[in-house]
Amino acid sequence: MTRIGCALVVLATLAGCGEQAPSAQRQTGAAAEAEPVDDGKADCALGGAHDWAHDCGVERAGKMLTLRHPDGGFRRFRVLDDGRGLEAADGAEAAKLTILDDRRIEVIAGGDRYRLPAQVGAVAGQ
Repeated sequence: MTRIGCALVVLATLAGCGEQAPSAQRQTGAAAEAEPVDDGKADCALGGAHDWAHDCGVERAGKMLTLRHPDGGFRRFRVLDDGRGLEAADGAEAAKLTILDDRRIEVIAGGDRYRLPAQVGAVAGQ
């Protein structure tokens, strides 16, 4: 995962043990500016797909974040406390994290992309 010059704090919506996290609405037109919807799903573009869909389930258990695909597949990530956000928890493919704006991050692992809510702030001392 690439280091980023800003600290990422995963929102409290991802912090509840065993609770599903809310996610951003479909990222088209005015919806791209809308607040996240608390429906336990995230926007995702899987297997190299160009189009985004709002149909990946989000589950959090402790420091583990599982993103479930509609076809039964999934990816697991570890939530980091050091301000870097997430890292791949298993598999050989590293996660790449990109800040989209002050409310969302994009996580890429292999051919799968996810957009998740996050609070982005400056690292102390920068």
